[in-house]
Amino acid sequence: MKAVRVHEHGGYEVLRIEDIPIPEPGPGQVRIKVAWAALNHLDVWVRRGVPGHRFPLPITPGCDFSGTVDQAGLGAEKWQNGQRVTVAPGYTSSDSCESAAGQHNLARDYGIYGETCDGGNAEYAIVNAENLIAVPDDYPLDLAAAFPLTYLTAWHMLVDRCQVQPGDRVLIHAAGSGVSVAATQIAKLHGADVMVTAGSAEKCALGLENGADTAVNYREDDWSAAAKTWTGKRGLDIIVDHVGVDTLPKGVWALAKGGRIVTCGVTSGAEMQLNFAPIFFKSLSILGSTMGGLGELKKVSELVFSGKLTPIVAKRHKMDQISEAHRALDDRRGFGKQLLQVKYN
Repeated sequence: MKAVRVHEHGGYEVLRIEDIPIPEPGPGQVRIKVAWAALNHLDVWVRRGVPGHRFPLPITPGCDFSGTVDQAGLGAEKWQNGQRVTVAPGYTSSDSCESAAGQHNLARDYGIYGETCDGGNAEYAIVNAENLIAVPDDYPLDLAAAFPLTYLTAWHMLVDRCQVQPGDRVLIHAAGSGVSVAATQIAKLHGADVMVTAGSAEKCALGLENGADTAVNYREDDWSAAAKTWTGKRGLDIIVDHVGVDTLPKGVWALAKGGRIVTCGVTSGAEMQLNFAPIFFKSLSILGSTMGGLGELKKVSELVFSGKLTPIVAKRHKMDQISEAHRALDDRRGFGKQLLQVKYN
């Protein structure tokens, strides 16, 4: 089969399309014939490398993917060949207390396809049977690949960690990113008022089309001043932040009393100076968040398949355009997900 392989960390040149053997499913596993894969910033980190973290190279990246069941292993026979599925990107291998409680993302052995083991940037992929989510016949497989990681991440941030409520004033940075597209829709679904930031007038307009109540071009205006005006000087209840050093230190000053910042990433840098005075003076919370449990993703899937949440695709690429797809993600092109059609030529 054809697969994207990373043998060493580096630039776009390390993304190689190679012929490798078709894998065989073990007990409790299912082999998927992959149709579509969605790119995430996790794919960028796998390609570039992360100081202090070891990836199991060589590796096939790709944590979000959809397709059809090709072969079920022993104990996974309930999944029939040809059945349309998408994949929960995070998995565990042990019967931990966290997994039993549906909090798979807190288990010590939690892994992610395409980061901890081979993922979906290949014509076939092996996944645990419990990670499969059936896709309705009338739902497009490309969109089925576009939501699991980002919508699960955003749901866990807002619903589980921040307990978003109707009337909350929510600021979401980087409106066009996958997590922020999802967070905007999820916040609005829960009755919150939403402000988004973006780096262009076009992305601000698309953020409004995605449901936001107001948008700020951070290259032209001070987003924190705009938020102060928007909230009538009251401050924000929630800030969704995956930017890091460029936004988080200023965010603590923009929150209302009892406000929460929730972060799932630091694309602009992780090391920062933070003034703790407003944190204790205003009883603020800074919350970390990574992925979510399988139960949460099943709830999200129901909302996606029913049309209450709608993944947005920026561009679809062929498999042999994998380098261009990574470049588009690095350059922050488009609004929404970069997709990969996993069919060589």
